Amino acid sequence: MKPVNRTSNETGRLTSAIANLFPGYFALVMATGIVSVAAFLLDFKPIAQALLYLNIFTYIVLTLMLLARAVLFFPNFRADVTDHVRGPGFFTVSAGTCVLGSQFVIVSGNFDVAAGLWFAGIVLWAVTMYTFFAAVTTRENKPTLEKGLSGTWLIAAVATQSISVLGTLLSGHFAEDRNVLLFFTLCMFLVGCMLYLLLITLIFYRFTFVDLTSDRLTPPYWINMGAVAITTLAGARLIIASGDSALLGEIVPFLKGFTLFFWSAGTWWIPLLFILGIWRHIYMRYPLRYDPQYWGLVFPLGMYTVCTFQLSKALAFEPLMVIPKIFIYLAFVGWIAAAVGLVLTLINSVRVKAIKN
Repeated sequence: MKPVNRTSNETGRLTSAIANLFPGYFALVMATGIVSVAAFLLDFKPIAQALLYLNIFTYIVLTLMLLARAVLFFPNFRADVTDHVRGPGFFTVSAGTCVLGSQFVIVSGNFDVAAGLWFAGIVLWAVTMYTFFAAVTTRENKPTLEKGLSGTWLIAAVATQSISVLGTLLSGHFAEDRNVLLFFTLCMFLVGCMLYLLLITLIFYRFTFVDLTSDRLTPPYWINMGAVAITTLAGARLIIASGDSALLGEIVPFLKGFTLFFWSAGTWWIPLLFILGIWRHIYMRYPLRYDPQYWGLVFPLGMYTVCTFQLSKALAFEPLMVIPKIFIYLAFVGWIAAAVGLVLTLINSVRVKAIKN
């Protein structure tokens, strides 16, 4: 019987995982981070701490895999960055970095690590934003709207707002530069609003006037809601911080109205997205199996919980608090389901490859 080279097999599996790493896998970091923050705000602090430690490990592993892919499989990496379908997934890297930074601030009170992650997030955001949009703009033989556009594009707005949220949280840590920092986070908030309004118009047109089959109605369409949820959070944080900035103080009425507008839009999306999910999996009988894109569904559930909590504080409107007290459980269920799916997929993958070898 020929001996099995376990070291070689394990190396092969790792190489394959790196080569085929899904560009949007940092949505796992985004989802875990925001569910942790939601848990902390709603007094599930042991869960919040556990998810923080898990997210640190996850972020390190994914970062090493992404760097290895960029070095060892650069042609594949470059092709993904400039692709209409897969390229927007790279925005999860900067978004995940900033969400982890917010997790450090809120759950552990570690401003120094959070500041480092914020600066890294800004650099990653700038590189991804201008590389991707320059590439898809100048590319020849562009795909049709039907094939090239999905909810994943809205992660560009999510990444932008994640920088605003973390920067506003850090404003008290940089007391001498607070006004400049808050001005910057306000500008990022407005850029994120602009990106959402531009992209959601195209996505809504695609929803209503272009064929949308069950296989194309992927989980990232939940970012339709998640993007406005994080926009609401960014606006709420700016309202809360307005006492520290004369400029913010002058435009508080605008911020309150604009933020409430985005929260209302996000709330409007929720029933429709649930209905479309039922249509996809029950009426059309599309198989419900693990896909890394499902982390793009978990993130909006956690973000809607957190943004509504903070909006209630920003507007001093206590009745809103009933919503996060319910949605936190939906976020927990979504995170657990996706985590179980990930673990079972990894176990099954190891078993299949072991049998083949």
